[in-house]
Amino acid sequence: MRRSKYGSRKTEIEGIVFDSAAEASRYGQLRMMQNAGMITGLRRQVSYEIIPSEKGPDGRSLRPLRYVADFVYIDCRGIEHVEDVKGVLTREYRIKKRLMWHILGIAIEEFR
Repeated sequence: MRRSKYGSRKTEIEGIVFDSAAEASRYGQLRMMQNAGMITGLRRQVSYEIIPSEKGPDGRSLRPLRYVADFVYIDCRGIEHVEDVKGVLTREYRIKKRLMWHILGIAIEEFR
C-alpha cells in the first residue's frame, strides 16, 4: 500500500482498515481491554461537532467544524475517554484539540 504524506501505512485488522499501524495496534490493545472487562462501549471514528454550521458575513452557509476521534470508550469508573493516535501533531489538529477542550470540555488523550 501507498504511504501517506506523513509516512504512515494503512493497516487492516479484523477487516477494518486503519490509517496507520500505530492506530491498528492501539485498536488491538483496546479490544483486549474490552474483552477483559476493563472498558466498555469501544467506538471508532467518532465525530464531534465543535462549531455548528452557520451563515457567514457574506450570507453564505459555512460548514460545521468537526473533529473525528480515533477511539472513544468508557473505563471501569464510568469515565469516557477520547483518544487520538498521532505520529505528527499538525497545526489543524492542535487547533481542534484546543477547541474540543475550550468549547466542549473534552480532553483528547494522545497515543504515539
